[in-house]
Amino acid sequence: MDFKFKAEDFKRIESVLETHFKKTGTCHRLVLEDAKAGRKISLEIYSDIPIGKKRGNLISVYGQDSHLQLHFCSGYVISEMLGEVTFIGETQGYLSGLIIEKGAACSLYANVDPGLLSGDFTKLGPEVMLSGIALSLAESILPDHSDSR
Repeated sequence: MDFKFKAEDFKRIESVLETHFKKTGTCHRLVLEDAKAGRKISLEIYSDIPIGKKRGNLISVYGQDSHLQLHFCSGYVISEMLGEVTFIGETQGYLSGLIIEKGAACSLYANVDPGLLSGDFTKLGPEVMLSGIALSLAESILPDHSDSR
């Protein structure tokens, strides 16, 4: 595993989500709430922990009716304009992205072909297009690109 969350990463994430983490052991946890919309989620980040026989980063999101996890998170991208953080995981050439919004919403796109991120979105069906658009911000941290987190 190359990427490990550091103190400056947590500060950047706090800044865009406009809240603060509470650290307990290996867990950094924050709560996002949008009372008007009736949404509340908790985000937990575990950096460099044992996951099976390997070590990696684990991202967990708890909602009122759901629990999502991204194992082996390999990086993240912040969009201040959208007020969101996209956590990325790569497995066998496919991407998964867990997007957390400061308005207490989240989306998960799993096993996405990276070719969809830079292709012509107008040639994709609407059911496929959304994942390509949503994860396109992550292109800058993928191995084929020289930009870093």
